[in-house]
Amino acid sequence: MHTDYSKPDWDRIAHLFKLGIISSLLALIGGDMLLGWGTADLSLTGMAQYFSRYSAVSDTRIVWAATIGMIGIAIETMCFFGVYRVIAAKSDKYAHAYRAGLIGMMIFGPFCHVMCCATIYCHNAVKRINPDMAIDEALRFAKLFLLPVSIIFFVFFIVMNVVQITAFAKGKTPYPKWCAVFTMLAGIIDILIMRMSGNHPWAYAISTGWLSVGSLITFSGLLLNMSKAKEADI
Repeated sequence: MHTDYSKPDWDRIAHLFKLGIISSLLALIGGDMLLGWGTADLSLTGMAQYFSRYSAVSDTRIVWAATIGMIGIAIETMCFFGVYRVIAAKSDKYAHAYRAGLIGMMIFGPFCHVMCCATIYCHNAVKRINPDMAIDEALRFAKLFLLPVSIIFFVFFIVMNVVQITAFAKGKTPYPKWCAVFTMLAGIIDILIMRMSGNHPWAYAISTGWLSVGSLITFSGLLLNMSKAKEADI
């Protein structure tokens, strides 16, 4: 049975965007910030300095961050079907491409987050046994388990975001073209700002969640500008 999205169900779309905001905050605070809250040992260099940010993270925190983040990211990603419905209102071509990227994000996004948490756990666990081997073993684990799923995830991530930006910028949605700025890629701004903020636990914590920040910007921006889209859809 073919579903007609040419006339958007704005109430359903608004519901998805609101749920997306809540789940993005859940993933950001309960998943990313819980894991990333810490400061780096600036006396170290390279990967040793990077992993030092997580030296005080307990196993319990890692497990909670993995679990809450996985749930938050799963719900957050499903809420992007609200964006899919917006694109489908004007273009089947872009909607189908967007959906392909979104499905890949749904499958590999939560898994990628869990593997990130598992890498930190691996480092801390080995460090307790043999500190000299901690970095090498964590990188080995990341290469074998985190890297493959991350590469697959980012392929779908790029497809989804490029299609979204292109569809909005070309007027293939009821939204104004400038709403193309509301995309997960906007979260990169979060990384730049937090990196300039210095060696503070809150800065590292927020920058860890740049993807969820990007989702929060997307859902909030599109929800706030929905009235403009409704006017154009009349």
